[in-house]
Amino acid sequence: MIAVGTLLLSLPISSSTGRSIPLIDALFTSTSAVCVTGLITKNTATDFSLFGKVVILLLIQAGGLGYMTLSTIISLLIGKRISLRDRLIMAEAYNVLSLEGLVRFTKTIFTITVSLEIIGATILFFNWLPQMGPKDAAFHAVFQAVSAFNNAGFSSFPDNLARFQGDVTVNLTIILLIVLGGIGYIVISDLYRFFTGQVVRLSFHTKVVLVATGILITGGTLLFLLVEGGNPGSLAGLPFHRKVMVSLFQSVTTRTAGFNTVDVGRLAYPTLFAFILLMFIGASPGGTGGGIKTSTFSVMCTALWCTMRGQRDTTLFRREIPPEMVARSFFIGTSAMFFIVAGTAVVLLVEKGPLISTLFECVSAFGTVGLSTGNGGNLSLVANFGPIGKLMIIILMFTGRLGPLTIGSAFIYKGEVRVYKYPEGKILVG
Repeated sequence: MIAVGTLLLSLPISSSTGRSIPLIDALFTSTSAVCVTGLITKNTATDFSLFGKVVILLLIQAGGLGYMTLSTIISLLIGKRISLRDRLIMAEAYNVLSLEGLVRFTKTIFTITVSLEIIGATILFFNWLPQMGPKDAAFHAVFQAVSAFNNAGFSSFPDNLARFQGDVTVNLTIILLIVLGGIGYIVISDLYRFFTGQVVRLSFHTKVVLVATGILITGGTLLFLLVEGGNPGSLAGLPFHRKVMVSLFQSVTTRTAGFNTVDVGRLAYPTLFAFILLMFIGASPGGTGGGIKTSTFSVMCTALWCTMRGQRDTTLFRREIPPEMVARSFFIGTSAMFFIVAGTAVVLLVEKGPLISTLFECVSAFGTVGLSTGNGGNLSLVANFGPIGKLMIIILMFTGRLGPLTIGSAFIYKGEVRVYKYPEGKILVG
C-alpha cells in the first residue's frame, strides 16, 4: 500500500501546482497515511490537488482497516474461502485470543467503521453546509470523519482544525470519532452486546480499556487546563468554557489522532512532556491508533504497584493477570522506548535540532499520533529535515504501526520449548 501510495502521490496530477513533489515527500506522506500518523512534510490542503487528497484519504482508510480486514472483505465478496493461516494472522492482527467467529468479527469491523464514519460525516456536513456549500462541505466532512475515526490526524484544512477551536459540534464529533476508533473494535462490540442485553457484564479487557481511557482523558484535560490556562500561546484570553473545550480536545487527540486546535510549538515544556507520555501510551488494542496501548500501560502500572505492596501476583479488578501477560507488557514498553531512543539519537545526530522538539517528533511518529512542534501548525517539524532524518521518521512510523510485539515475533528465533528448569540463581538488583 505504501509503495502504491508513493507512486500515485509522486504523479504531477497529485500536486496542486501540476509539478511532481519530491519522491521522499511522496514516500513520507504515503507512509504517514497508511500508518495513520498525520505527520506531514507537505500541507495536505494546499500542496495536493483533489486527486492527491483522495489518494491520501483512501490510504488512511486502508491503513486504518488494516491489510487483513481489507483482504478478508475482498475474499468474501469474490466468494473465496478464508484459510486457517489467514485466520491465525487475523487473530494476531486483532489482538484476539480465539479463532472462533473471526470472519464474522471482520465483517463487524467493516460495518462499524463505515457506519460511524457516515454518521460523523453527516453531522459535520450539516454543520458546515451554511458556510461552504454542499460540495466543499461534503468533501471536508468525509475527509475529517475518516481521518478522525482512523486516528490519522490529516486535515483537508490548511490550519488543521484551529479555525474550529470554538465550534462545539465539530469538536465533540471529532472527539467521539477519535475515542471510538481508539478504544478498539473488540471494546465497541462488547459495549454493543452489553447495552443490547446479549451479555450481562463487560469483559475484563473492556473494563481495563474504558477505565484507563477515562483516567488518561480526564488527567490530560485537567493538566492542559492548569498548565496552559495563562499561556498566551494557547489558552490565555479565551473564555473558560472554550478553555475547557480546547483542553478536552487536545487531551483526546494527543494520545492517538494528532489533530490540533492550538499551535503545539507554543505550548509550555511541562505540557510537551505530558504529551510525550500520552503519545507513548497511545490507543487501545485492536483500535486504529498506535502507542504501547492503554491496556499494556495499565498492566505495567499494576505490576509495579503490586510489587511495591509485596504481592507476588499481579491483580486488577479482582482478576489475576498471568505472568506471561505481564512479561509481554514490559517487553512492549521497553522495546518501544528502545526504538524511540535510538530514533531520536539518529535524528539528533543528522539534524542537530533541540532535544525536546526532536524527542516529541520521534514519539509522535512511533505512537502514530502526528502532533508536531514545528512550522506553526501548518507543517510538521520533519518538513525541515534532510532525507536521512525523514527516513528515520518513516521507519519509526512503520515500526510503531506494526508494534514491537509483531516485529519481535518476526525476528526472534523460536526454538524448541524447554521441558526442564535450571536451578534458581540469586542476584542483587536495585
